[in-house]
Amino acid sequence: MPARLKLIAMDGEDLAVISAHCQDAVLKVGDLDYLPRENRFVIAMNRFVWEAVGSGGSAFERRKAVLHFERVTRVRLLGIDRRRKDLVLALLAITFSPSEIPADAPAGTVEIAFAGGATLQMEVECVEAQLADLEAAWSTGNLPRHEA
Repeated sequence: MPARLKLIAMDGEDLAVISAHCQDAVLKVGDLDYLPRENRFVIAMNRFVWEAVGSGGSAFERRKAVLHFERVTRVRLLGIDRRRKDLVLALLAITFSPSEIPADAPAGTVEIAFAGGATLQMEVECVEAQLADLEAAWSTGNLPRHEA
């Protein structure tokens, strides 16, 4: 059984690693929490344990995990209705785009893409994120699949 993950991202390349581990995570809209006074955005999720695939077991696994971003100055939700707290979202990818203004470096935009075209965008002073597994894994018979 893979150990619980605890990853930190300090730049776009690090964030790509976290993105790979969060691909196909499922969460509810109510699991998205912006804390503007703390400049923090927190996402609770059930992530698919991609690192366990192919390890010889017949079942696949999910784990409860939390992903949080620091130094968040603004959040935009596109195609996500905050009032529908029980609506399930499937996370596809997390990317970072640096600011086009060189004087603003290392600021930029973190974008989280969900299935169905929903998007969460965060303006950040810099990339500072952490992903941590919270509990033991549980089995699932479903391997996420994507249309080509």
